[in-house]
Amino acid sequence: MKLTIKVLWDPDAAVWVAESEDVPGLVLESGSFDALVERLRYAVPEMLELNGTTKGPLQLTVLSERMEQVAI
Repeated sequence: MKLTIKVLWDPDAAVWVAESEDVPGLVLESGSFDALVERLRYAVPEMLELNGTTKGPLQLTVLSERMEQVAI
C-alpha cells in the first residue's frame, strides 16, 4: 500500500508537522525532521490498524516543505 505523508515546517512552533489524507487522524509533530520520519514508521501502521484498514507492506512517501524569509 502506497501512502503519502505531507510534512510542513511550522515556524511559530518551531516543529515539523505530519498529516496525511491517506491515514485518517494522523497528526504528528517533532522538532527534528528525521525524528518525525522515525515516528511515522511506527504511528502509520498503528493508525491504519485502528482505522480498520487491511494490513500489508507499506510504502511511505514523505513530502516536505519549509519556507524561509531572507532579508535582502
